Amino acid sequence: MPEQPTVPTPPTVPTPPTPPTVPIPRTGPVRPGRRPGRTLTARAVLATCAVALVSVLVTALVAVPLAVRGAERRDQEALAAQARLAADVLRVRPVRQRDGAGDRLIRQLRRQQIEVYVIRDGRADRPGLPGPLVTRVAGGENVSGRRLVEGERRLVEARALPGGDGVVLTRARSAAPWRQVLRGLWLPLLAGLAAGAAAGLLLARRLARPIRTAATAAARLRAGDRAVRVPVEPPDEVADLAHALNGLAAALATSEGRQREFLLSVSHELRTPLTAIRGYAEALADGVIEADAVPATGRTVLAEAEHLDRLVRDLLALARLEAVDFPLEPVPVDLTGLAADAERAWSGRCAALGVPFRLETPGVPVPAYTDPGRIRQVLDGLLENALRVVPPGAPVVLAVRADGPAGGGVLEVRDGGPGFTDDDLRVAFERGALHERYRGVRKVGSGLGLALAAGLVRRLGGDIAAGHAPEGGAAFTVRVPADPYAARTSA
Repeated sequence: MPEQPTVPTPPTVPTPPTPPTVPIPRTGPVRPGRRPGRTLTARAVLATCAVALVSVLVTALVAVPLAVRGAERRDQEALAAQARLAADVLRVRPVRQRDGAGDRLIRQLRRQQIEVYVIRDGRADRPGLPGPLVTRVAGGENVSGRRLVEGERRLVEARALPGGDGVVLTRARSAAPWRQVLRGLWLPLLAGLAAGAAAGLLLARRLARPIRTAATAAARLRAGDRAVRVPVEPPDEVADLAHALNGLAAALATSEGRQREFLLSVSHELRTPLTAIRGYAEALADGVIEADAVPATGRTVLAEAEHLDRLVRDLLALARLEAVDFPLEPVPVDLTGLAADAERAWSGRCAALGVPFRLETPGVPVPAYTDPGRIRQVLDGLLENALRVVPPGAPVVLAVRADGPAGGGVLEVRDGGPGFTDDDLRVAFERGALHERYRGVRKVGSGLGLALAAGLVRRLGGDIAAGHAPEGGAAFTVRVPADPYAARTSA
């Protein structure tokens, strides 16, 4: 956990700039073997055609009866007009003395499949008309509608004439009116269905194009192309998808850049003690070290080996933090006593470097529920970081206090060192972030300490934050829970 001083390192590898937007090919399938019926375009076209077909059928069901009734009404009105004309012609002279004009009119109507019945003195000139109809016309009443004539239901228009006479025109109803109406409607209905299918095809292609573009971009991201960007275009849902993919690509590029930097820094940290160990080992093997210098050489090799061991342990701990079986043993702990133990271990080290160490406690126990070994590991790491950067004469403070009504306690490590900027605080617990920023500027460790501390505290159900200390440097605040259940669920 504690971080060690390092030797100067090679120049920092610069982070690559944000790549420009790269157009995404909009044609070509993302994966082979795609069945046409399973594509979004095909399904949208089928759905639109189904909607258009249902619309056409509903329109036909509503329009055809209306059209049939309209055709029958027109036939009735036409028959009524012809009945009025016949009555006017026959009214010129008495019916008994019809002239040739009346006979010609009757023959002309019959050629139009209109039957003409003449009523004289209350009787029809030929059988077939229902008796009530004849009676009503002879009584001077006009009749219009449908009646049973000669055993067939027909359109009837009857007009009364003076003297109990009258004229009755009948016409058979149009055969298969539905068929006639449908013959006139099938072309518009078919055109509507075709228009619906064409509109569905265009709409489906328009909707599917951004999805195909996003799928192509995702495939390129999976292949390792982090420069890919999806054009942002309406509607809002497509724009949100494009923003999400572009953000994912940027986040992956940033994450991979940080991983590369982290690996570079870790490899350097591993190489430094290995180089020292190898150099002293070669010197011992070649016999170039004097006998009286061997103990000092052994101590140097041992220190470098311990440094290397700590670094490897930190790496293993970081790798195991997210594992379910990470070893944690939370128990009731007095944070005041824990801080007093840390003060006894660190006050001497600080005094040897001319750094005053101060312990601030409330003077009473501060109970919490945590793993004392892990919390002590966190404190040692934070104190090691502070002691590395604080100049002689500037203080290092370890403070303990209760966490108010929430219960639990707060451990705080403050120093009078150079501190952090606000931008540093945002990335303080990311692996290697501060190490990369300040390598070669001031003393830095491996870049793992703060990330490991944050991971340990969160696994224990607590919280850690970085800020500015009143002493002028950095302040790290660790909140430890008092509820055993919180610690167990976080672990």
